[in-house]
Amino acid sequence: MDNYAYIIASLPVLQPDQEKADNLVAQDLLDEIREQLSARDAAVLDQLLEGYDPEKLDAEFYRKALQHRNRFIRDWFRFDLNLRNLTVSYINDSLGRQEGQDQVKLEGDETEEFPEAAAAREVLNCGDILARERGLDELRWKKIDDLTILDSLDLEVILGFVAKLKIIDRWLQLDPDSGRALFRRLVEEVRSTYDNKKQNLTI
Repeated sequence: MDNYAYIIASLPVLQPDQEKADNLVAQDLLDEIREQLSARDAAVLDQLLEGYDPEKLDAEFYRKALQHRNRFIRDWFRFDLNLRNLTVSYINDSLGRQEGQDQVKLEGDETEEFPEAAAAREVLNCGDILARERGLDELRWKKIDDLTILDSLDLEVILGFVAKLKIIDRWLQLDPDSGRALFRRLVEEVRSTYDNKKQNLTI
């Protein structure tokens, strides 16, 4: 039997205490989560994590991700592909490079509406590099919320947590103060989400 409720309830307590916040290692938390998942669900988690390896982000990766049985994987990597291609397009235009260079195009994949396109362009037009990175990650954070807002105590909630954890891990390296603030935000979100959804299930 899946133990999503137990895993989700335990997520907040996986964090280090305040004094150890500088030493947060995302991999330690991921290992804790993976140990509690079934082999089938762990494979889905691994598919998500592959999307954070730049060497694997080619057309074949996205083709498989967009056909994955898990809804979060499909929708998240559709968003990720759209955002990456838009970002590359912005860079190409800024540098006077050929249009379409370094973008990932899927053969036979029809162009889909990208609801976040306008917001992403606004962020990309920001002159400050660090503010631009924060803005793009804020779009990613919000997208994760949108993809899991209707989910209860299930695998999608766990995948959303991990996707946010990867954002936090990057900021702990770029700007530790921002990374710690994001981690506290994530912990509070998980606590609130778990309490609310658990209450709804008992009504």
